[in-house]
Amino acid sequence: MRTEKEMYDLILEIAQKDERIRAVYMNGSRTNPKAPKDIFKDFDIVYVVTETASFINDADWTSNFGDLLMIQEPDKNDHYVGMAMDFDRSYGYLMLFKDGNRIDLHIETKQVMMENYLQDKLTVALMDKDNILPAIPEPTDMDYWVKRPTDAFYFSCCNDFWWCLQNVGKGIWRDELPYAKQMFNLVIRERLDEMISWWIGMNHDFKVSAGKMGKYFKNYLPNPYWQMYKETYSDHNYKNFWKSIFVACELFRKLALEVAEGLSFKYLIHDDRNMTEYLMHIRQLPADAESIF
Repeated sequence: MRTEKEMYDLILEIAQKDERIRAVYMNGSRTNPKAPKDIFKDFDIVYVVTETASFINDADWTSNFGDLLMIQEPDKNDHYVGMAMDFDRSYGYLMLFKDGNRIDLHIETKQVMMENYLQDKLTVALMDKDNILPAIPEPTDMDYWVKRPTDAFYFSCCNDFWWCLQNVGKGIWRDELPYAKQMFNLVIRERLDEMISWWIGMNHDFKVSAGKMGKYFKNYLPNPYWQMYKETYSDHNYKNFWKSIFVACELFRKLALEVAEGLSFKYLIHDDRNMTEYLMHIRQLPADAESIF
């Protein structure tokens, strides 16, 4: 596997030799001093170019970066399915190489760079042939810090969590596994993760990131809470699924009560109690029942 230095040297060497490339900058986790480093961390690179067409029309130019295992061109994919794309402004390549390195490369014109460069605070300039890159402060992940919720957002999260659980229970009783799992993972888990993020933010003065899709939850949750969170993941077995549901309820309740106390919100204890009793009833409801109650 090529080293980090070898990859940076290659990225900059290609840019230096190509007159079409006028500047290079990087964003993403490699610019974040707080992000953990490991062998899977990719290189989020932007080439500021004089034009994009000659790159796009040369299907082999990406081979300059190494032997490809797979490549995705998301802009091309979006164009194929009918989305309006302006390839003259920018274009992207997601490249995974046979040695395990990955480069997410974005080419864009100077105009696009001027519109976007200062929008992401996790940005570092790597090369500037014409002094076109605006001055930018040291990179910070503050754009990704957990945002303090309003009372309305807190209420909505709690209400949606408890309301949508009845759909999960209904799906299990009907033996509609895909529906029940999707409802739990795409709706209930989203609300649970939201509450976890707020809890983490509250305990760190809302100056911390919980990571994309909660990838840093383990780092910030106390071990008992983390163990509970792991138990919210279950297999296809309905008995195990029900167990994970009630663990999710318990964890949500604990966190939501602490967030409510810390931020002076009101927890919907009435919804909690009623839906918990309802779910316990549905779990025991015979498959041939002709009435819910």
